[in-house]
Amino acid sequence: MRISSLTGSRIAVAAAFFAQGFVFISLTTRLPRFLEQWGLDEVALSLLLLMMVLLAGVGSLVAERAAHRVGSAPMLRLGLALMVVAVPAITLAPAVGFFVGGVALYGIALGLVDATSNMQAVDLEHRYGRPILPSSHGYWTTGGILAAAIALATGHLSPEVGAFVAVVPLAIAFARFVPRVAPGADGVPGVDVAPPHQAAPSDAVPVPWKPIWLVGAGLVVFYMVDTTAATWGPVYLARSFDAPGNLVALATFPYLVTSIVVRLAGGALVTSFGVTPLLRIGAVVASGALALVALAPTWQVAVAGFTVLGAAVALVAPLSFSAAGRIAAGPTADDGAAAEPDRARTDAVIARFNQFNYVGALLGAVLTGFVGADNMRLGFALPAVLVLALVPLAPAFARGALNRR
Repeated sequence: MRISSLTGSRIAVAAAFFAQGFVFISLTTRLPRFLEQWGLDEVALSLLLLMMVLLAGVGSLVAERAAHRVGSAPMLRLGLALMVVAVPAITLAPAVGFFVGGVALYGIALGLVDATSNMQAVDLEHRYGRPILPSSHGYWTTGGILAAAIALATGHLSPEVGAFVAVVPLAIAFARFVPRVAPGADGVPGVDVAPPHQAAPSDAVPVPWKPIWLVGAGLVVFYMVDTTAATWGPVYLARSFDAPGNLVALATFPYLVTSIVVRLAGGALVTSFGVTPLLRIGAVVASGALALVALAPTWQVAVAGFTVLGAAVALVAPLSFSAAGRIAAGPTADDGAAAEPDRARTDAVIARFNQFNYVGALLGAVLTGFVGADNMRLGFALPAVLVLALVPLAPAFARGALNRR
């Protein structure tokens, strides 16, 4: 396999994660303005987010069914293309019905992109033979940071400015996603993006679902925390502290900055300290950070809590997908090397594993909204307790960990 092939594949995967993060944070940082524009309260927003998360689950299931027939790359392009339509529908909606329809379409696109981008990254990590998922998720955070920075800079402009964020997935939707590059019969690298004739996932070796469920529980906890911060953070600053409207994105911006620092260093951190200690320490620190947010006397103190929180939970999601991919690939060879995975089987497991994402998102986006409907501080107190579940779950993430540099 040529190094250039792997490098090109890694760039394509990074671009997909970047586009996803850019669009998601562009929309969540504008939630307070959408609430004001359409006259929605916290309960109405919770129901809207519930619809979006459920449709994202549908999108992930579609990705699972389609990936082994047409490949995950075409499904990833489809998801990005749907975002190009959904973003203007949300930001330029002439009536609330169009706004709701745009959110629904975005939910389906979100599920497609979530599942297929992680499928591609897991396969790429196996080919590199070292941790790749932390840096891949780091590019999601990079996109989010840029989006938050733009939101801060353009907070005084009309909401219609947000329609321009659709340009990013439009450009990346037609990029060539080819992380599955293998030598052809003549020794020249060829392209394999799970072609239509690929066989369905093999059942010769049963998937060990018990350890996957343990890691999935950890992913639920992460997305509960992450969605609470990203979705409700700006609303919290705006409604509980009456922070200036052009500064509510500060609930998200520093959270993402500290997150990307940790994610880009994730491979080295895992190699140096191990998966389990990193996750356990992160869980305890995250609990304290969320308590600081919930008890903050000013919006500046709440922002400090979000900043610490970003670093504390940054590695949970990438390490969970990495662990699920290793478990799905099956046992290692006698020499300790990972066996060549059944790609269709691994894709199917990753798509199903991605459903844990939406369980966590439901808890973070919907439950937080209902619990904090009268007092948003209570909405942040709940995840401060639940995030400690990562302490006993951490060893499940270390199964067959890739610790090589």
